[in-house]
Amino acid sequence: MPVNVKLEGPIQHKLLQYWERSLALLRSWWGRRAFRMGVWAIVACLLLSVVTFSFFYLKYSRIVDERIRRPIFNEPAQIYARPDEVNVGDKWSARAILAQLRSAGYVASGSAAHSYFGTFSQHGATLEIHPGQISYNRGQDATIHFIDGQIDSITGPGGRTLTSYELEPQLVTGLFDAKQRAKRRLLTYQEIPPVVVNAIVSIEDRRFFQHGGINYGRLVEGVLAPVLHHRRMQGGSTLTMQMARAFFLTNKRSPLRKLREMMIATVLEHRFTKGEILAIYVNQVSFGQHGSFNIEGFGEAAQAFFDKDIKNVTLPEAALLAGVVNGPSVFSPFRHPHAAMRRRNIVLQAMFENHVINEAQMKAAKATPLKLAPPSVEGNDAPYYVDLVRDRLLARYEESDLTSGGMRVYTTLDRNLQQAASEAVQIGMKQVDAMVLRRRTRRIREGKGKNAKIRTEILPGPMPQVALIALDPHTGEILALVGGRDYAASQLNHTTAKRPTGSIFKPFVYAAAINTALTGEPAKAYTELTMLDATVGTFDFNGKPYTPHNFDPKDSVGSVTARQALAHSINTATIRLAEMVGYDKVVALADAAGIPDLKPTPAMAIGAYDATPLNMAEAYTVFANEGVRVTPRFLRSIEARSGDTLESITAQRANVLDPRVTYVVTDMLESVLREGTAAAAGARFDAPAAGKTGTSHDAWFAGYTSNLLAIVWVGNDDYTDIKLQGAQAAAPIWTEFMLRAEKLRRYGDMKPFVPPTGVLPVAVDKLSNLPADGSCPDDYQVYFIDGTIPAATCDHPEGPSRNIFQKIFGIGAHRQLVIPPVAQPNPASPAQPSAPNPTAQVANPTDQNQQPSQPEEKPKKRGFWKRVFGIGKE
Repeated sequence: MPVNVKLEGPIQHKLLQYWERSLALLRSWWGRRAFRMGVWAIVACLLLSVVTFSFFYLKYSRIVDERIRRPIFNEPAQIYARPDEVNVGDKWSARAILAQLRSAGYVASGSAAHSYFGTFSQHGATLEIHPGQISYNRGQDATIHFIDGQIDSITGPGGRTLTSYELEPQLVTGLFDAKQRAKRRLLTYQEIPPVVVNAIVSIEDRRFFQHGGINYGRLVEGVLAPVLHHRRMQGGSTLTMQMARAFFLTNKRSPLRKLREMMIATVLEHRFTKGEILAIYVNQVSFGQHGSFNIEGFGEAAQAFFDKDIKNVTLPEAALLAGVVNGPSVFSPFRHPHAAMRRRNIVLQAMFENHVINEAQMKAAKATPLKLAPPSVEGNDAPYYVDLVRDRLLARYEESDLTSGGMRVYTTLDRNLQQAASEAVQIGMKQVDAMVLRRRTRRIREGKGKNAKIRTEILPGPMPQVALIALDPHTGEILALVGGRDYAASQLNHTTAKRPTGSIFKPFVYAAAINTALTGEPAKAYTELTMLDATVGTFDFNGKPYTPHNFDPKDSVGSVTARQALAHSINTATIRLAEMVGYDKVVALADAAGIPDLKPTPAMAIGAYDATPLNMAEAYTVFANEGVRVTPRFLRSIEARSGDTLESITAQRANVLDPRVTYVVTDMLESVLREGTAAAAGARFDAPAAGKTGTSHDAWFAGYTSNLLAIVWVGNDDYTDIKLQGAQAAAPIWTEFMLRAEKLRRYGDMKPFVPPTGVLPVAVDKLSNLPADGSCPDDYQVYFIDGTIPAATCDHPEGPSRNIFQKIFGIGAHRQLVIPPVAQPNPASPAQPSAPNPTAQVANPTDQNQQPSQPEEKPKKRGFWKRVFGIGKE
């Protein structure tokens, strides 16, 4: 074999000799048959390997290409809370607004991180907000100027002066897959902060950005681990191989699966960039169960663990997230905090060894204690609220649109108020549980004499459930909703479950009565001072006797005013009022207010029929919104991925009552909190408020202020009697909620209720329940619709005026009209309902000479000193 190489010099001469000897050796080996067969075998193996590799590469390429034609992850509809609004003059700091913007996904202008939501920049006392292409406020830039901790001015696009500006709504959650119950917040590589990238790469795959999908050195080290380190064999998988296993293979370990991993990883490295592979890993990994949901991906985990957007996590938080992935159950920071911290510190050590943090940063991060968000699923994610949203959307859109269409759903949920509701329910239900357990606890004496022992036994039974719904009574926007005590244990939403309403229905009886001032003769109308018989009696309806009782036997004696009957929730007096007004009229009013499926019976008047807490919240908007019923709503608008508005939801209103009527009823309901069944709640919550307790088998409380309406229900799922009053179980939860709401900027300004034109305040004598004058200084204030004020006064009742001696000795005293009690039925002749008598009230001058159809019991006279000092019962 000729070699035309021209070499000169001693080194070149030696090389030439080496080359000639090598060729001679090769010729000698080639002459041997075994050598030639070995060479051809090697060539054949290489060709076979190339063919095999090509075959499997093409095979898995087709599989990968087929998979990536579809989205790697579904893009579920995103649920956003109600935006916070800033107004000129509000006490807002730039720091607080920046925290809101960061939480919503905004980043500082010019930062390395990228955000589609928007950017911000701060220059001294001026904050500039630049919404991004998918922002709720896209195209609505704003500049906010601060002076002394408050907003001095707001400037919009084109220098236009604004009085208010809505900040970016906070993301609540993504609509979950109903079957898998998994939640995920998708991130692009640009949205993953460098600290998270460094933590993942340092602990999972240090040469990720250098290798081509397979780290052969780590693979060999994993195979030799039993020999070198006395550990079980390890896989040595790279991030790309983990992606291959997650999307294309099973978790069953085998050498064949490892070969497939390597092949698919090679294909993936040719299909995706390193950034795309890392983003897929970040979105795919599981962080275990949180509440009743599986948490998927770093984005959702940051929210669940720290209540933060992923862009805002710190170094120790990023290390914790990267560490938990290795064993979500073992390293759960909520269940195993010490194990989680040890794993976090291992990640920090790996980051130091990988030269992405220095020693000082590592030591500081290791010394940082775990700082986790409270594990309140109801407070953070509002799962019962989201379930309502999901049901509403499924009624209008295909499920595929919701789980992969990328819709953005803007709701009315106030996250701060939702947190307040969650806390109030947790505190209140601890008190309820304690009362229930006390009722079920029995002390049993065993043995006799000195050997006797006392054994404590707790009787079995269900633990009560709860529901709380809060809304803006003027817009109908549902601001907070808790549908049960533990969403992980039960997904039944009790705000939409029908239950007997109890006494929170009674205000509709009194509203129908007060409404007679406008539908009939004002002189014959019912007022707050209408006297009602509170004694126990039997009512007949369609031939069926009905004998209700009052909760407190002391309320079953004599007569009371309508105001007192409602304040103290007296059943018999309320039924008699409904009977006089007309059961059908009460039913018609309740139906117009939003309480369906009632029947005109005596039991209806005291809340024997079922309604949901959501029904009752809607009905009470009539009282809180000047007679206008507002349908509750939990959506504001729905947008497509493109930003086009698919739906805009507005309030639906209907006039039900005159504002004068609802104001008088509100005044009566205020007395419930001042001196009635909810006086304990009124003593703790001193803002102007009106409300009503309710007790059936369940406990209720319905109450409202000038800007917030809330309904609370507590009861057993099996319909057994909770044996607690609304004032004991439901009202304290309402109070806890309102006390927290009052501290929030948006709801702190709870104003007194203002009477409309045509409603007049009148001072009323406590002794006679007649309008007071100078001679009757012990009085209280009552509101009347103009034209219904009694003509008589405490000093001038029916007869001639009394002098001081007559007052002292009770001579010529005014006798209050008592509506005769209903006679007890006799077996041969069932009792008949008395005819409606709208004139049976003190306020009517025409009643002054009317004699009762049945002799009234002569009241016992009070002693001399009792009459002088006004003590003792009348």
